[in-house]
Amino acid sequence: MVGYTINMSHVLRDKQKLLNRVRRIRGQVEAIERALETETSCADVMQQLTSCRGALNGLIGVVVEDHIRTHFGDAPNSAEATEHLLDVVHSYFK
Repeated sequence: MVGYTINMSHVLRDKQKLLNRVRRIRGQVEAIERALETETSCADVMQQLTSCRGALNGLIGVVVEDHIRTHFGDAPNSAEATEHLLDVVHSYFK
């Protein structure tokens, strides 16, 4: 996107929480790798994949919600629209 800069400085207030989530996800991905290397059962691998996907969706949801609240929440008459948009985002990531 030419001329458009994404600034994530608004996530700095929750930086440590976000980093902790990322580290947990990294651990889950490493567990999936180990499970595949040791030929763990398909059911166990699928369970680990599902858990990892849920954790990643949760992280995405937190970042997207913060982005919406930061960049759209202060506009006049936007509270209802912001809440509606957040409901849609939350339902997508469940």
